[in-house]
Amino acid sequence: MENNKWIQIKVTSKVENLDSLCAVMSMLSNGLQIEDYSDIEDRILDGVYGDLIDESVLNADRTVASVSIYVPADKPTEHYTMFIKEKLDALKIESNTELISLCEEDWANSWKQYYKPIKIGNRLVVVPMWERYSAEPHEIVVKMDPGMAFGTGTHETTRLCATLLEKYINGDSVMLDVGCGSGILAICASKLGAKQCYAYDIDPVAVKVSRENVKDNDVSNIECEVSDLLAGVKAGKYDVITANIVADIIIRMLPDISKFMHSETILVLSGIIDERCGDVYESITKNGFEIVEEIHENGWCAISVKMR
Repeated sequence: MENNKWIQIKVTSKVENLDSLCAVMSMLSNGLQIEDYSDIEDRILDGVYGDLIDESVLNADRTVASVSIYVPADKPTEHYTMFIKEKLDALKIESNTELISLCEEDWANSWKQYYKPIKIGNRLVVVPMWERYSAEPHEIVVKMDPGMAFGTGTHETTRLCATLLEKYINGDSVMLDVGCGSGILAICASKLGAKQCYAYDIDPVAVKVSRENVKDNDVSNIECEVSDLLAGVKAGKYDVITANIVADIIIRMLPDISKFMHSETILVLSGIIDERCGDVYESITKNGFEIVEEIHENGWCAISVKMR
């Protein structure tokens, strides 16, 4: 059977425009592929990649960054490119857009050479399914093959969420993940000891990938289903809720999320660029929540809140 055809829409600009570029591209898709090598030397010194780094990455142009989304080949790409151009022109950002045709198999495999084990939080280690890793006694290994869904553990937003999950998940926790992507946060919660996890995404491909990753991690307490934000979420009260999406979608969701919360529920919000924190703070207060804590990394923010 012929592989499904996809179009990669890749937009490149100066690295200082990355946050704005991500914000614009996030309006079209939650599944962003980000190429930013500006801090690669710092990463090496910090031991994030170490000797595992690929030489082509080391030699990459560090003055520019690229953000890609993927759309089915039968969709009119001009709608996407016109939207991107209009938004970036309004922001006075110069950019270059490439359209790259590829098969599903190509997409699923082309980036694997750059994806290596990465530690997040104090105990979690996200390991690609095709890599071998010798875990330390205290480490919790999460195996991932994100395939055609967002969430490898390498992006700041996922790392920030997982770091907060380590603080809030316990053996009695019932966890909800809104916009699950690859299922990584639900799997992290399960392996941290959560009693039951529910993961939802509007993209059926993401749900399929999540189910496969759940199976590969040998966890049986995660349910993955399709839902447009909260529309299809199982009724009930959850102890920990994660939403690693974008500021505009978080703001749209906040008026309705309290019906899934009790007085002690912790809601972890991420996918927020620092420039949008003020808008999210305003919505948090307006909808009857208070901030418990927030953490930042490389221009991204994650906020944990509870009901007042």
